[in-house]
Amino acid sequence: MSINSVEDLENLKKIGSIVGRCLDYMAKKLEPGMTTHELDQIGKSFLNQFGARSAPQIVYDFPGTTCISLNHEAAHGIPSRFKKMKAGDLVNIDVSAELNGYFADTGGSFIIPPVTAIKKKVCDVAMSTMWKGISAAVHGGRINEIGRAMENEAHKNGLSVIMNLCSHGVGRWLHEEPDQIPGYYDKKDRRILSEGTVITVEPFVSTGAKKVIESGDGWTLINPNHFTAQYEHTIVITKDKPLIMTLPI
Repeated sequence: MSINSVEDLENLKKIGSIVGRCLDYMAKKLEPGMTTHELDQIGKSFLNQFGARSAPQIVYDFPGTTCISLNHEAAHGIPSRFKKMKAGDLVNIDVSAELNGYFADTGGSFIIPPVTAIKKKVCDVAMSTMWKGISAAVHGGRINEIGRAMENEAHKNGLSVIMNLCSHGVGRWLHEEPDQIPGYYDKKDRRILSEGTVITVEPFVSTGAKKVIESGDGWTLINPNHFTAQYEHTIVITKDKPLIMTLPI
């Protein structure tokens, strides 16, 4: 979507703050022995407090409120009553929700202690990669500069980006134009960013994988040989620095 009024911006800020705080709250509740279903229920209760509705449920009939992916799962993990988290697990939580017709999307990766060097590195680099991508998102700039900045940051640190998972437009729906914003540089992509456009920036950074595959459950995307971390914010393009909608405030 494009922000066309103060009302648009305020509504987007409201749902953005809710999903940002929900992600932060869920991350603080992580502990060994908890199932991913129990963690998802924590997120569901948090969103319910504010009247927000799960975006993946609304849009895709997803079998959970949030997406929770463990270790070699990169994205879209289904919350399960049978999948218990363990000490040392890499946990990705993706929270997207709707309120008053506005959608916001955020995500983050967390490690249940003890923390190994490789999992810490992939999380740290994924975080810095996201910030590089956000810095490259400017009015009048090409969309592919976001991917260039993120790909360069990951490669500089000896890691890779997942090429078949992308950022996207958001705001009035979970996935909208501009669709398919790659996490790598695509020289053929001539699209230009405009002031007021709402997008996510969400690199998926891996210890070596370039693609993920379906696990067989119809949702979860995996690479069985590598770890992947993701961080995500919903932002609004301006003539200056992007406005970040999904900070936990």
